[in-house]
Amino acid sequence: MTRRNGSGKAGIGGPAGYLAGLSPLGPSQRQLRVGEEVRRVLAELFARTTFRDPDLSDTAVTVTEVRLSPDFKHATVFVARLGRSDVDALLPALKRVAPWLRAQMSSKMRLRAAPELHFQPDTTLDVAMYMNSLLKSPDVQRDLTDKDDEEPEA
Repeated sequence: MTRRNGSGKAGIGGPAGYLAGLSPLGPSQRQLRVGEEVRRVLAELFARTTFRDPDLSDTAVTVTEVRLSPDFKHATVFVARLGRSDVDALLPALKRVAPWLRAQMSSKMRLRAAPELHFQPDTTLDVAMYMNSLLKSPDVQRDLTDKDDEEPEA
């Protein structure tokens, strides 16, 4: 059974949305379960393995989320470096080691076929810090206190 939206295209947002596992109904329970298992295995590989690639040697990479496509052939892996925002510089190196990671992952997991790995930087922490700074800005604080002062009078 395939999920389709009204236009007949599986997924939303074009190929990138399809690779990220986006569909109008959201990811299935199996997508979520297998994605979490892929995340766990990749995190273990990043924690225990020293890579031959000079760009990845002595680099701590955190796997924050994995989204699988509905056909389980592609996995979008969101990575971050805690305390640093230069994960974009590591994306070419991660792309180079993706086939090796895929082979290691397939030996640790029982899947019919290991998904192809696509790495993306995880910017949720940066967005959260930006929103926090906006909420603490003097303009927002002034608007919040003015609004609170006006409510008791009404």
